[in-house]
Amino acid sequence: MEKLHIRIVGSGLIGTSIALGAAQQGHTLELEDREASARQLAEDLLQSQISQGEPDLVVIATPPTHAWEALKNESKVYPQATFIDVASVKTNLLQNVESFSGISHRFVGTHPMAGREVAGPSSAQSDLFQGRAWIVTPTGHTEKKRLDLVLSFIESLGATPYLMDAVDHDQLLARISHLPQVLSTALAAAISQIDAGLELSGQGLRDMTRVANSEGRLWSEILLSNQDEVLRAISEFSSQLNDLKVAISNQDSRTIENIFEKGKIGRGKVSGKHGAQPRNYVHLLVVIKDEPGALRQLFDECAHVHANIEDLSIEHSPQQETGLITLAFSPDDAEKVEKHLRDRQWKVHVR
Repeated sequence: MEKLHIRIVGSGLIGTSIALGAAQQGHTLELEDREASARQLAEDLLQSQISQGEPDLVVIATPPTHAWEALKNESKVYPQATFIDVASVKTNLLQNVESFSGISHRFVGTHPMAGREVAGPSSAQSDLFQGRAWIVTPTGHTEKKRLDLVLSFIESLGATPYLMDAVDHDQLLARISHLPQVLSTALAAAISQIDAGLELSGQGLRDMTRVANSEGRLWSEILLSNQDEVLRAISEFSSQLNDLKVAISNQDSRTIENIFEKGKIGRGKVSGKHGAQPRNYVHLLVVIKDEPGALRQLFDECAHVHANIEDLSIEHSPQQETGLITLAFSPDDAEKVEKHLRDRQWKVHVR
């Protein structure tokens, strides 16, 4: 895409990551933040890409409660620029935008489905959006040229844009983002009183509480901004949890097993790459020797039959002579790879 001059208001994790990714694409940038130290760190990371000028694109990357104020102020100063935001709640902001003359035609609501549990510019990454979904919620008046510009910019950062209505966005995010954060935080809070024994916990507890390190001030804004949908999502989950509680109380193994089966179905729906449609992967378990070049040899075998590895995991212990690598393929690629590897005496199992 053409080189842009981009102004980013908000130098936190998302704003700085956008800046770093945009700098790699050759765009020039200027940053603004209420906290001078955050802006200075972000500018230091960008080095020579910082300059001043009339922006083509203004990114509002402030906390949600400041987004509308920042958008109003910036739109008055830069009447020709295209504007986007990156907030995880959309309905209220778009309603404000559509009621404010002179901006709704050049504004595109967006929400990158990427982040980390650690905030601030020090956690920013230029590749944060690579392979991720980026939801786009234009107004009813957004000009096509503005939308096209935003879509191209999102794709240049390695993300996949998904067009969506703002109300649908808030309903969906309450269930796939806000609810998981609430559950992770509540679980971590519930075990916070345990004085001894947590060192014995397995990976499951670590996985479920990972995002409990998220910043409370930001998440308070998000949850309150999407209050109605978050409360509905919590009620829906509470109903499932109560069903399980009753089944355990009644020693009802059939109901417990049915709930676990529903859980597997739900998990399967999110098993694809982040931001992509779930796929019907076939997993090949391949035994490899613990020696230099073994992984490269295996990958070369897959490349030989032009098979694309969709995902992988490795199980191996120190001093163990062999390891087990699990490779995910499309059904067609899995069939080719399995036959090819067996012909060459690899130990292959299908899962």
